[in-house]
Amino acid sequence: MNTARRTASLLTLVAAGVLALAGCATTASPAGSGSPVASEAGPVQVEAGWLDGGRQIALVTWGSSTCVPMASDVALQPDGSLAVTLDDGPADRVCTADLAPRATLVGVPEGVDPAKGVDLVITGGQGHRGQATLTGIAGAVAGEATDYAPSAGWVGGDLIAILTWGSSTCAPVVQDAVASTPTTVAVTFATPAENRPCTMDMAPRVALASVAGVERAGASVVLSGGDAQFATPVTVPVLG
Repeated sequence: MNTARRTASLLTLVAAGVLALAGCATTASPAGSGSPVASEAGPVQVEAGWLDGGRQIALVTWGSSTCVPMASDVALQPDGSLAVTLDDGPADRVCTADLAPRATLVGVPEGVDPAKGVDLVITGGQGHRGQATLTGIAGAVAGEATDYAPSAGWVGGDLIAILTWGSSTCAPVVQDAVASTPTTVAVTFATPAENRPCTMDMAPRVALASVAGVERAGASVVLSGGDAQFATPVTVPVLG
């Protein structure tokens, strides 16, 4: 079978968070498919997807690639929805004028059952709001500790969020993403600079890969390149 290769636009972000506000969002779909869906109409365009077996959520919005908001507050509401507040950082910081997707990692708090799904209400730094719905992950168990393994999840039509663990100052950078089969995406991380200083912490880091023409059902990513962590390619399923 001939494989379809697609050029990917890729963005890499550290786990502390990435998220920006832009445009008008689309209407959220009803739960039931296990797939992330876009936000309801409003000033915040947002996509969302599960990571880490339902222990974390990747939120994606659009804006400057150098000025990414942080998830400053995450709270389970009485109606079962999850409220996420974003902090845009200092008002006087200098930002690039590009419009790029960026992902923020949100830890799933106690009380959210990833097997059942959750509605998200996102409030941006200027008070703008957006909504998204995540449907459940079959077999997910609420409250389980992370296994620190890489994971991936759909966060839109062609976007895949990729979670890795390691130094918070030396996150892997996606160099290339190619649909090697109808259900497989080969993701290559860039070779890091030699002798770069890295902190010794163990932090979650998230990157985005964009690739078209991949079937969502049964999709997987093959991670390779970068540092020694992926010297031997690692295959992980794409949630959603």
